[in-house]
Amino acid sequence: MSISSALNNAISGLTVTSRMAEAVSSNLSNALTEGYGKRSVELSSVQTGNVGGGVQIAGITRHSDPGLLADRRLADAELGNRQTAVNSLTRLEQAVGAVDDPNNLVAKLAAFETALISAASDPASDTRLATVVDRLSDLADTLNNNSRSIQKQRQEADAAIASDVERLNGSLQQIEKLNADILRIGSSGQDVSALVDARQVAVDSISGIVPIRQINRENGTIGLMTTSGVTLLDTQAVELGFTPTPIITADMTYASDALGGVTIDGSALDNDGGARRLGGGSLGAAFALRDETLVDLQQSLDDVAVDIVSRFQDPATDPTLTTGTLGLLTDGGSVFDPADTMGLAGRVSVNPSVVTASGGDPSLLRDGMNAATPRASGDAVQLNRWLDALGETRADVVGSASRTAAGRIAEFTSLMGSMRVQAEEQLSFSAARWDTLTQAELANGVDTDIELQTLMRVEQAYAANAKVLEAADFMMQRLMEI
Repeated sequence: MSISSALNNAISGLTVTSRMAEAVSSNLSNALTEGYGKRSVELSSVQTGNVGGGVQIAGITRHSDPGLLADRRLADAELGNRQTAVNSLTRLEQAVGAVDDPNNLVAKLAAFETALISAASDPASDTRLATVVDRLSDLADTLNNNSRSIQKQRQEADAAIASDVERLNGSLQQIEKLNADILRIGSSGQDVSALVDARQVAVDSISGIVPIRQINRENGTIGLMTTSGVTLLDTQAVELGFTPTPIITADMTYASDALGGVTIDGSALDNDGGARRLGGGSLGAAFALRDETLVDLQQSLDDVAVDIVSRFQDPATDPTLTTGTLGLLTDGGSVFDPADTMGLAGRVSVNPSVVTASGGDPSLLRDGMNAATPRASGDAVQLNRWLDALGETRADVVGSASRTAAGRIAEFTSLMGSMRVQAEEQLSFSAARWDTLTQAELANGVDTDIELQTLMRVEQAYAANAKVLEAADFMMQRLMEI
C-alpha cells in the first residue's frame, strides 16, 4: 500500500467516525424526545480498481418498528375514545348527583314525600302546606337542572367535534408539507431523518382522534386513511368541515338536521354525520355522546318527568281535575301532552296556582287544584292521595315496566351510573393496552448504555485512524529529509 493510499484510508476513516460520533450524540441527546427514531450510520468499503480506497457512508438508517407503531396508534385512538366518554359521563354525574348525593333527584323526591307526610298530619298548617310547595319546586328545579346539564354535555361534545376537526385539518396539512420536503430533500441524497421524526409526531398527534393506517411509499412519502377506509391524505390532504351548534336543546338531533355532521372536501360522509366511518377515536366518542349516549340519558330523565307529571294530572289522584285543566305539575305552564314528552324534564314546573310568590294558594294542595269549595281545614284526604300516587306502581312511560315514582328515578340514576362504570372499565383496559405498547415502543428506542459503548468504539477507531495519519505524516517527513 502506498503512503497516499494510507492517507486516503485514514482520512476517510476520520470522516466516517466523525459522522458516527454525530449520530451517537444525536441519539443520546434525544433519548427522551417524543417521535425520535434512533439513527445508525451504514458503512461500505471504497474500491478503486482492485485496491481498497477506504470507507464511505452508505446511508443513515432511522430505526423504527412499523407494526408496533401501527398498533400503538390504534391504541391511541381507543384510549382517546374511552377517555372522552369517561370525562363527559363523570362531569355529568357530578352535576346531576351520584346515588348517594344529598341533592340528587332521589333526595329531592324523598324530601317532597316527607313534607307531604308532615302536611297530612296537620292539614290546617299553612306553613306545612307551603313547605310541600317548596319541596315540589325543588324537585321540579332539579329535573330542569339535570336536563340542562345533559344538554351542556351535548354542547361540549359538539364543541369537541369542532376542535378535533380543526386539529385534524392542521396536522394533515403539516404532514402534506413534510411529505413534500422529504421527497425534495431525499431525492438529493441528503438525510431526512429529522423530517421523518417531525412527520411521525404530526401523525401521532391525530392518532387519538381517529384510528389511522399509514401507507409507506417507496419515495419516502406516506398516505393516511382511517381503518374504515376514509382517505385522509393521498398526494394532498383532504379538508374536513364541521359547523358547531352553540346552543343545543333536547329536541335537536342530527337526524332532524338540527345538528351538524363532518364533511370531507365539501361532501357529507354518511347519514350519521360521519360517526361510523370516523369512529374509534375521540371524534367518534364525541359523536356517540352527542347523538346517542346523552340522548338516551335525556330520554330516561324525561321518563321520570312524564311519570311524576302523569301521577299528579290523573283525575284519580285529584278528582277536581277535568280534561284540559292544569295538574299540580305543568309542562312549562301548559297542560302536559303525552304525545310531546321530548325535553319535558327541562320544562316541568309547579302549577302557579299553589305558589305563593305567583299569587297562588298552597291550601289547594289540601282542597284539590280546581276545588269549587275548600275542604275542612283538618281534611287530609287529598294530601294522602298525592302520597298514594307517588307510591303507586304505574307504567305511564310507553314501553317501560311499571315503577313507583322513586323506582323510576332510581332507573335513571342507575342508567347513568352504569354507563359511567362501564366506560371506566373500558378505559382501564384500553389504558393498560396503550401503556404496554408504548413501553414496547420505547424499548426499541435509544438505549443509552449501548450508545455509550458505541461511542467508545468510535473513539478508539478515530484514535487509530489519527495514528495512521500521524505515521504517514512522519514517513513523508523522513522522505523530505533525504
